Amino acid sequence: MKAWRVLAALALAGLCALQLLAVLRTPAAWMPSRITLSLARGATLDLDSAMLGAAPGSAPQLRLRRDADGAWWIARSGGSSGLLALERDGVRRRSGSAPLAAGQRFQLGAAAFTVDALDAGAGAVAFAGKGTRWRYDGATLLRDGVAQPACPDVRLGARIAAAWNRLAPAPLTLARPLVFGGNLDCGNRIAIAGLPAPAATVARGREGLVLAGGADALAPLLLADGGASTPLAPLAGRAQRLDDAGALIAGRTRLLVERNGDLLHLAPASRVALYADTQLRLAPGVSWEWTRRGLWRLPEQAGVPATIAAAALLGTAALLCAGRRRHRIKDMLPALAGAVLAGCGLGLLWLQRGAGGLGAVPGAGLSLLVAWGTLWLALWAPRRLPLALGAGVLLLAVGLLVQLELGLGAPESSWLRYFQKTAAALALGVGASAMLLALRPPQHRVPLPQARIEALLVLLAGAALAALLLQVVFGDETGVFDLQPVEFAKLALAALSAHCLALAAGSQPAPGGRWMRSLRLATPALLFMALLGVALVQVDDYSPLVLLGVWGGAMALAHALATRQRLAAVLLVACAGGAVLAVAALRGAGPGEIAQWNFYADRFLVWLDPGTHPHTGQQLMLGARAIAEGGWLGADNLFGLAALGEDAGAARHIPAVQDDFAPSFFLNRHGLAAALGLWLLQAAFVGGLLAVALRCWQAQAGTRDFRRAWLERFRCFLLCGGAAFVSGHLLLSWGTNLAIFPVMGQPMSFLSAGGSHLLFFICPLLALVAASAQSLEETRS
Repeated sequence: MKAWRVLAALALAGLCALQLLAVLRTPAAWMPSRITLSLARGATLDLDSAMLGAAPGSAPQLRLRRDADGAWWIARSGGSSGLLALERDGVRRRSGSAPLAAGQRFQLGAAAFTVDALDAGAGAVAFAGKGTRWRYDGATLLRDGVAQPACPDVRLGARIAAAWNRLAPAPLTLARPLVFGGNLDCGNRIAIAGLPAPAATVARGREGLVLAGGADALAPLLLADGGASTPLAPLAGRAQRLDDAGALIAGRTRLLVERNGDLLHLAPASRVALYADTQLRLAPGVSWEWTRRGLWRLPEQAGVPATIAAAALLGTAALLCAGRRRHRIKDMLPALAGAVLAGCGLGLLWLQRGAGGLGAVPGAGLSLLVAWGTLWLALWAPRRLPLALGAGVLLLAVGLLVQLELGLGAPESSWLRYFQKTAAALALGVGASAMLLALRPPQHRVPLPQARIEALLVLLAGAALAALLLQVVFGDETGVFDLQPVEFAKLALAALSAHCLALAAGSQPAPGGRWMRSLRLATPALLFMALLGVALVQVDDYSPLVLLGVWGGAMALAHALATRQRLAAVLLVACAGGAVLAVAALRGAGPGEIAQWNFYADRFLVWLDPGTHPHTGQQLMLGARAIAEGGWLGADNLFGLAALGEDAGAARHIPAVQDDFAPSFFLNRHGLAAALGLWLLQAAFVGGLLAVALRCWQAQAGTRDFRRAWLERFRCFLLCGGAAFVSGHLLLSWGTNLAIFPVMGQPMSFLSAGGSHLLFFICPLLALVAASAQSLEETRS
């Protein structure tokens, strides 16, 4: 295995060299650090995205005005589209929206409505229109006191959410917007003749229930705040006061607002356009102060959080190491290094979430240094380097290279945040894992009692269920509080199922009474149902169902093979083959047949013929074009070496290219030949996991201690579960990018931008395989 460690180290050194070369070859880029606006009282100024430092075409056309009192006002100019919003005291209000209040009148097309009452305590509004009295509480719409039947085209998840909202108390209801438009009154929809939904919406917000016009509405949303004497006026054209706001959001760019006498300063804080030089012609009254993008910049406020986090974790590691019977420096170094890296990861995450503008974000070069330290620690800290761990480290390095190339090659400052978030999450996850591995009790120690381990697993399941509930109540399909609880729930589900299968595969009956046996079976089932519920209610995608199906089938196969149930194993393999044939048969299905489905028919239609769906099929078509441009040797015909640090090209415009379609960018940049090497690494990782799992199963057969036997079986099935989930991610991601399957919103493990998947699933899986391999080595010696 020493030769394997040396080979992995050489490969990692080469990947690190490519990352450094990409940073060094990146051309200089400039961006505005402060925009100063000067305008006489009573005058107006038209602004476009270029004057605000936003990416071309990303921000709407704006009209800036100063009134006679010197106050600054901003509004859309003409019929331009794009987000315009102001932030005040942490509350964001976008243009074309207004909180509902009693006495207001609004009109959409030929339909007029009057707000009769607003119950702030219950968060509900009562209004009249179309000869009907309506009541809406942010979750359920009542028509004359009765909930409307579900719309015919609504999916199962929305039906479940609507049923829950009718039964649950108000604080536990799921936020579901009220939609205006369409031809049928149903569900949370009010029909407006001649206007497709959503022509307007009412939804919960921090200001209460907020009325907003649709982005592509065919008719303007008119609003009057007063009585019948107040004329209706377009809501989208309302001007908002700018000088008392904290921030302005124009398109995707966020600018901090500061008034200085007769001047107004805007400080770009995120998603700022990059320029090759500082020669830019600006309109009269607009001036810029330039700053150069610093890839090695260390912000002034970086020292406080990084020092506190590193000192706390370093002190904790030192105390725990001092409590061990042996005080060898060799045992303490991985824990101390892990503490430092975890502290750096926490500090980087804290700085990236700050709102202090461009100067508060650390340079990408600092994140790269932290990532290097993390990768080399993961490679050298374990006493034994199993195949899965070495392949996993190399896959992490490849993913960091891809995210770095995307960030450096984009003409916008914020693309590097995907690389920096990945590096920070990796440092935190691997650093914490290194601490736990270094502080692991020796193999000769008696394992923890099974009852205590079961209590820890129940706590793990409870935490996962609580996190999923938070996502359902407060979050959306992207997660909650910038985290994805589903990733943590997958880890908990794999651990609980491994425990149940380890007990079922044992030669002795499971300990405990009927209540404990029921709890062992019910907890994984409850967690599985919770994951299904989140997939149906929160995610407008069926890929989580497919992922859970792949995992469930793989775990059933592992149990059948372990217990020598050959018939069950053959049937499961036959079912997998049948699924493959079913996917192939779908290619021959006609559009008319698929259009009648009630199960994501639109996604299958786009998959079969993306050219006839120019908007929804854009992702597939751009991905296919990028793959074709890459060929075997990459777009530069040198496996991407000549393009390191240069523009990312047209592949950057693929929607979700940093996540779901990262493989398309990799194929475009480095070619199909490099992708074959990536496939081999991925196969080595999954195969390495299964190899360690097989060794754990063989080890349990040779021990007489039933607790150690259970522990080895638990590791075996947990590794199998981890391999199943990773295989599912790889299968769905490659299938989506190569158009084998319809578009599914699942990232590719290791390659896509990391975050919750990396922190809550990949890093614990790497720690598990390292601990299992080390334990097997200690047992054999």
